[in-house]
Amino acid sequence: MAVNRDKVDLWKADVATSVDFYNEWFMAFAPGAFRETRIATTEQVASALVLTENLTNITPETLRANPSVLSMLRMATCPPIARDRLIGLAGVSPNLVKTMEDSQRVPPTMKEAELIAQLGKIGDIIERMADPDIFVWKQRRDQGTKEEVQRASTIVADRLCGAVANPIIRNAQEKRQLASIKLWLEARGYRELNSSEINGLTTMPTGTFAFRFNVPITMDGGKQVNIAIDVVIMGKNARQGDFPALFEAKSAGDFTNTNKRRKEEAIKMQQLRRTYGAAITFDLFYVAILILATWDMRRQRALIGFGNIGLMT
Repeated sequence: MAVNRDKVDLWKADVATSVDFYNEWFMAFAPGAFRETRIATTEQVASALVLTENLTNITPETLRANPSVLSMLRMATCPPIARDRLIGLAGVSPNLVKTMEDSQRVPPTMKEAELIAQLGKIGDIIERMADPDIFVWKQRRDQGTKEEVQRASTIVADRLCGAVANPIIRNAQEKRQLASIKLWLEARGYRELNSSEINGLTTMPTGTFAFRFNVPITMDGGKQVNIAIDVVIMGKNARQGDFPALFEAKSAGDFTNTNKRRKEEAIKMQQLRRTYGAAITFDLFYVAILILATWDMRRQRALIGFGNIGLMT
C-alpha cells in the first residue's frame, strides 16, 4: 500500500508541521546538550594537554597509557583529521586506532615492538599537523601560558562538541518520537511488551507493541541476520498468523530531505518482502503526533494520520 507516496505536492503541509515541531524541540534541547558536552569535553582536552605536555611531547608511552586521548588529538590538527585519514597518513593498523577510540585501550594481542612503533607514528603525525593558530606556543618552542592553553582547550573542545553532541541530539529526538507513539497507544489500551514476551513477529499478543525489535531477515545466499525495527505494533483486531505493523522513526527537520529519508529505508523494505512476502508492512513515522485514522489488521492495511507523507508499505 502507498498513501500518496508519489504525490510530493501533498506532503508540504505535513513536512511543515514536522519541521516546526522538530525546530521547537531542537531549540529547547540542543543548547543544553551542547553545554553539557562542552563542559565534559573541555575537561577531557585539558587533561590530554597535560598528559602530552601541551602537545609538545606525544610519546608512545603516553598514548599507550591513555588511549582515550586520541580522538581529542585528531581535533587538534589543521585541518582536523578523520579517523581513516589518520590511519592512512600514519600508516598504522586500523584496528589499533579503532580499539583506542572505541574501547579506550590498545589491542591486547598486538606485539610490543609493533605497538610502540605505530604509536610513535601517530604521535609524529599529530605533532607535525598541530594547528599553529591554536597551539601558538609550539612555534616559540615552549609550553604556552595558562591563558593560551585555556583558549586552546576551549577551541578543541568546541570541535569535539560537534562530533559528540550531534549523536546525542539525534538519539534524543528519536526517543521523543517513540515516547509520543507510546503515549498515543497506551491511551487507547495498547500494552508495551517486555522482551521476554516476544518469540516472533506473528506470536505477539493482540493490542501490544514493542520498541527496538530485532526482525530476522534472509539475505542473498540464505544467510539469516537481524535488522532493528523501531516500533512493532500488533493491532487489536489481528488474527492468528497476522504480521504486526512495523514503523521506522525518522525526522523531517528541514524541507529538503523528506524523500531522501524515505529512500534510506527502501533496502529494509526489500529485505522484509523477500523474507516474509507481500503481506508485511513497513512505514516511516515522521510527524511526532500520531493520529490513528483506521486500523484494519484483517486486511493488513493501516492508515496512519501523519498526513500525506508517503508511506512505504
